[in-house]
Amino acid sequence: MLLADIVNTLVWWQWGLLALVPPAIIALYFLKLKRQPLEVPSTYLWTKAIEDLHVNSLWQRLRQSLLLLLQLLLIAIIVLALLRPGWSGTKLEGKRFVFLIDTSASMGATDVSPSRLDQAKREAIDFIQEMEAGAVAMVISFSNVAKVEQPFTDNRRALRSKIELIEPTNRPSDLSEALRAAAGLANPGQSGDPNNPIDVRTAEAQPATLLILSDGGFASVPTFKLGNLTPEYVAQAGTRQRNVAIVAFSTEVNPEKPGRVQAFARLENHADEATSVEVSLYLGTALLDAKTIALPARDEKTRLPGAAGASFEMQEIESGILKLQIDAKDNLVLDNTAFAVVNVPRPAKVLVVTPGTDALLLALKTDEAQKIANVSIAEPKLLETKAYQDQAAEGAYDLIIYDQCVPKTMPACNTLFIGAIPPGETAAEAVGPADGSKPAGIAGWKAGDKQGLPIVIDVNQVHPLTQLVQMGNVKIGYGRPVKGPPGTLTLIDSDAGALYSVGPRAGYEDAVLGFDIVTHEAEGKTFSNTDWPIRRSFPVFVMNALKYLGGVRSSLAAPNIMPGSPAVLRTVTPVKSILVTSPRGDRFEVPRELQNTFVFSRTDDLGVYEVREGSGNKVTQQFAVNLFDTRESDLTPAEKIDIGHEEVKAQQGKQVARKELWKWLLLGAIGVLIFEWYVYNRRVYL
Repeated sequence: MLLADIVNTLVWWQWGLLALVPPAIIALYFLKLKRQPLEVPSTYLWTKAIEDLHVNSLWQRLRQSLLLLLQLLLIAIIVLALLRPGWSGTKLEGKRFVFLIDTSASMGATDVSPSRLDQAKREAIDFIQEMEAGAVAMVISFSNVAKVEQPFTDNRRALRSKIELIEPTNRPSDLSEALRAAAGLANPGQSGDPNNPIDVRTAEAQPATLLILSDGGFASVPTFKLGNLTPEYVAQAGTRQRNVAIVAFSTEVNPEKPGRVQAFARLENHADEATSVEVSLYLGTALLDAKTIALPARDEKTRLPGAAGASFEMQEIESGILKLQIDAKDNLVLDNTAFAVVNVPRPAKVLVVTPGTDALLLALKTDEAQKIANVSIAEPKLLETKAYQDQAAEGAYDLIIYDQCVPKTMPACNTLFIGAIPPGETAAEAVGPADGSKPAGIAGWKAGDKQGLPIVIDVNQVHPLTQLVQMGNVKIGYGRPVKGPPGTLTLIDSDAGALYSVGPRAGYEDAVLGFDIVTHEAEGKTFSNTDWPIRRSFPVFVMNALKYLGGVRSSLAAPNIMPGSPAVLRTVTPVKSILVTSPRGDRFEVPRELQNTFVFSRTDDLGVYEVREGSGNKVTQQFAVNLFDTRESDLTPAEKIDIGHEEVKAQQGKQVARKELWKWLLLGAIGVLIFEWYVYNRRVYL
């Protein structure tokens, strides 16, 4: 802080009158005392009287006097106060403030010491110290979720303590959540808890300054309306940012070398200089392989990171935890390690209810199908049994294939209907007349009139259910176009309408094929309705259904979960709850959802989570949480952020202001006056 120029508060004649005061005080000490003679029976006061004569002599040299010095000091302080001395400082303009403090993964960068988040917290506390008297503020921390740390209050101690307690997260950043929280709380009828004495009541909407302390590593929020909020973006970053990140890590079976497994990783360099890093692959704690990967610098024009891939070949792995580690001395350690969990493949539990379609059963008995699914086969009369109904309701199966038959109620799993559509109120209504001459089906699914020799005109080659399925040379005897509920996707289209579609149902998916493979009549007669089973695409169609609808993973590794994103888990056997253990050792019991899934949302820690089913202590499955986010790994602070239609450039929240000293000088003058009064009284009465 620099001393500012003094400010003249008096005119010349006022300064002249003030200048006469010190000489007047000194003159009082030279005046002779006028005392009346008084006879006393003692000579005790003679010496004192002689001293008074010497003191009050006009030309006697002025003796040291504490009272005189105090009085002169008092006048000097008053004169200095009238000059209004001060210094150049900072202040925070406004009466209402909302502090948005970013706690996302990139705020853990160490390009400033000890981290960007710590710097943001220090700056927020400094801002609070610079607020004007009577100003109120609130504190919101945010990553991809927002948390109100402190509602509006003018209690600076409460604001500081809440800011100091803010912890970093491994989550990505999303400003929209924090903006919605700020907009909802910036102008309430009353903020916070009405029983809390430190909270401030606000009767009506008032403007507020929005201080965003972040590195800007989030997407713009084009649809947000600021209203009474005035945003200021305070960028958090050091002078030089270096970071090499793992942004992808997966494992696959090598198709060219059976029995061998490949691991793939993608690395990015978010620096202006090229670099090389050593990449190590571990299975548990055992080092499998290590290699050096050269990474180019990021592009100067597009600012895209320099990228390179790394691949490793291993022996077949049935289960285990693969860890990829890079040896990089950069500013963010969270993205230097990645995990891939290889679980023992769990085959899908599939029930096939069919009157006896040999082509379908043959496709389900292939070696590839047997590897990925445990298939049970039953006749349509099974649907009437209580055992089936209980198992279907409890989610005992991953997939049920209904061949020309319909259950009374839909099961708690994915389904594939062949030559039928999902039920409505009754099975009879869903199947419709035996000759198929009338439309049938309710509850979202409908089947059109019977059409002879429909011609396939298009196949969705993108959807997993119809990938590599070729229908150009397939002949169909008759079919009925199917129409599903909102969100239904057409997979095979014909001149008669959609012949194969998939639609959503309360967390599950139902696929419907609008024609029979082999038609089974009530009289027991059968005839082929299509030559599809002799085409190569038919077993592909069946395998796609087993993999996609049965929930079979195509990758050896379990799916990666982003920090803070929910993990949707399924168990081998139906249980009421599972126990999930985090990488830090915390345990959480997760109840079963209605769709027979277990949704675990406390995925804040990076690393491997263990899952135990029911009351057992054996780990039945694992999943990994990794920070695969290019935006968080790019530590370059944003020069501006876009909120609504407003562009907010990085700036300082404080403004240069003059700090006055005259108040403190007046307090000092009062102190000197009190001390002078004390000295005078001690002198008189002692």
